[in-house]
Amino acid sequence: MPKNPAQCQFVVALDSIVGKWKPMILYHLLQGQPLRFNELRRLLPDITQRMLTLHLRELEEEEIVKRVVYPQIPPKVEYSITEYGKSLSPILEALHQWGLAHVERKQLHKGNNEPTETD
Repeated sequence: MPKNPAQCQFVVALDSIVGKWKPMILYHLLQGQPLRFNELRRLLPDITQRMLTLHLRELEEEEIVKRVVYPQIPPKVEYSITEYGKSLSPILEALHQWGLAHVERKQLHKGNNEPTETD
């Protein structure tokens, strides 16, 4: 069975940025300042250390996030968005805007389907 090239491109793109935490990690790194691991943990209080490490490694492998280790004691590690990673900004912004509109639509739809009280 031949593969659909367009479908494969979508899958590759989504694999790079989809997950419960990746968009939020990218959002914080797109603010411009490099962040240390514990700073990211504070910004994402519900993420586990293991999951943050995993997502950061995956984003680093995709060259979306840059990891810099400073040779000092104790070791200092900072994460920042790469130039390549910055190209995701309009995509994530569009997803954010769509999400806002979707939530509003769902709330409006829910409001229209609630039973009304009759006297």
